[in-house]
Amino acid sequence: MDSSKKLSELIVLIRGAGEMASGVAHRLHQSHFKLCMTEVSQPLAVRREVSFSEAVYDGEKEVEGIRAKRITGTEEIESTWDRGKIPILIDPEAERARKYLKPDVLIDAIMAKRNLGTHIEDAPLVIGLGPGFTAGKDVHIVIETNRGHHLGKMIFRGEAEPDTGVPGEIGGYTIERLLRTMKKGIFRPQRAIGDKVTKGTVVAVVDDYPVIAQVSGVVRGLLREGIEVKKGLKVGDIDPRGKREHCFTISEKARAIGGGVLEAILYWFNK
Repeated sequence: MDSSKKLSELIVLIRGAGEMASGVAHRLHQSHFKLCMTEVSQPLAVRREVSFSEAVYDGEKEVEGIRAKRITGTEEIESTWDRGKIPILIDPEAERARKYLKPDVLIDAIMAKRNLGTHIEDAPLVIGLGPGFTAGKDVHIVIETNRGHHLGKMIFRGEAEPDTGVPGEIGGYTIERLLRTMKKGIFRPQRAIGDKVTKGTVVAVVDDYPVIAQVSGVVRGLLREGIEVKKGLKVGDIDPRGKREHCFTISEKARAIGGGVLEAILYWFNK
């Protein structure tokens, strides 16, 4: 980092634009950092109403008052910043964006539970979210993403808590609140995000096979229509608390992780 730079002049590159990445991006954008996000050509975000990755399909996506815009080339980044929007580039390895921007901070927010090619040399500060990264080896800082006492904590040596395969408890439910496919096929929703459902409701179908709610609540997340899915894929989730507004606002988990990332950037550069 150029020592003459102000904190607000730092350039931050975020790999991924799903729910957690978007929570991080929202907090950093509110803190006046210059951001660029990268994504794959067909994102599979479930919590689509709070995921900037929807801009890949729709051109733009707004989350709690902040808009992201899909761009086709790195030359559009600065003009997108000038419009007050977050640029999103289809760049799965983040190679084009990284070479062009030479970011001060790179954040791997793919949430793949493994490292998909991020290296500690990619930027002066490299941050990894959740399991799959080792602080001091392939990233400088890991942010804990597991719900619980240490959510959002900075880790300077070692790894985050391992993936248990069981989602965090919400309203007394864990794995029961998830919607998963039982076969390969084309995903067709029968309900919309924000709809109230009862246990046993057919929320979607994969070809002719139903995806059934295991708990009552509201549909907080649901995959886009027409996506080809594989057996066992997470395609939605039910919030048993039943508050419709939660479907359209950033979760407490994403906000906590975003706060951890902001703390890490300030810790690293504000010396």
